[in-house]
Amino acid sequence: MKIAIDGPAASGKTSLGQALARQFNLRFVETGKMYRAVALAFDRGIKLSDIDIQVTRNGRFLLNGQDTTSELHTQEMDQKSSQVATLPDVRARMVELQRKIADRHDVVMEGRDIGTVVLPDADVKIFLSATAHERARRRIEQRRCGDLEQVEQELMVRDKRDSERAVAPLKPATDATIIETDQKPLKEVISEASNLVRDRLDDVVWAAENRD
Repeated sequence: MKIAIDGPAASGKTSLGQALARQFNLRFVETGKMYRAVALAFDRGIKLSDIDIQVTRNGRFLLNGQDTTSELHTQEMDQKSSQVATLPDVRARMVELQRKIADRHDVVMEGRDIGTVVLPDADVKIFLSATAHERARRRIEQRRCGDLEQVEQELMVRDKRDSERAVAPLKPATDATIIETDQKPLKEVISEASNLVRDRLDDVVWAAENRD
């Protein structure tokens, strides 16, 4: 089982991905943290060819064997990860590592280009959408600090960079289900997505039972 969740920053991908992973016993892979790990590696002078990133069953991120999870979610890594993500060689390396993870495990993987580039054959593709204002409010609530106007502006700059980059721009896959999350509680979003996964599982079971 491969579930792809895409969408802009702070649209709810992580919360949804974690919920689906628990519900369907999948490994959750937050690919944005992989780019954060790359930015951290570059800060430490590690060359791209020497970077190895693994995601444990309980969601810890190992950079060349070292658990760096707690160092990845900072405002500095927010901006640096978005910048390194525009580099074609970085994206190619990350796609390679992400596909290896998906080949080895049943996964729910979230990011910007999972359904379009990383896992174009995913069983379920979901694209989450929300306004920059709502996403800024959520991010401040999550981090318990920050200026709403400033965070909203930063998200809009990042959206523009992610959408206009030449390699794997942020956009829904043509066969993705778009879920608008503004004014919608997380429980409702999870319910919608869970139904999509169950429908897909039902299709797989039906096909197996009726195979010649």
